[in-house]
Amino acid sequence: MNGARKIRVLIASPGLDGHDRGAKVVARALKDAGMEIVYLGIHRTAEEIVKAAIQEDVDFIGLSMLSGAHLILTEQVLKEMAMQKIDDVPLIVGGTIPKRDIQKLEEMGVRLIFPTQTPLDTSIAAIQEYLSSRATQTTGK
Repeated sequence: MNGARKIRVLIASPGLDGHDRGAKVVARALKDAGMEIVYLGIHRTAEEIVKAAIQEDVDFIGLSMLSGAHLILTEQVLKEMAMQKIDDVPLIVGGTIPKRDIQKLEEMGVRLIFPTQTPLDTSIAAIQEYLSSRATQTTGK
């Protein structure tokens, strides 16, 4: 990344979901793509996730969910982000996300959504493109 700051991504599994294999695979792929990963693991609360995001100064917060509680848990994280005034940090949601819920998540404010079976290179490219387009909007270049 020629001296530029690495993209920092926090990855966590909120709620009671005990599955983390997918999150670990994604974390490794992002790391291999040159990103810096803050991995919180499973059973995290919205407060823990947002507090860590602030402390680690991340560019993205990524939630991995397979439990089916993605709408409720995402809403909790987004509310906590707004309370802590970091709702400008893009939220990514991945995992078992039914097609019918994608629009709901987008309307809630989720920036990127990666249902299971999304190719890793697609996820990596989307994160890089999102950050790049956001930088272009900020600088006007």
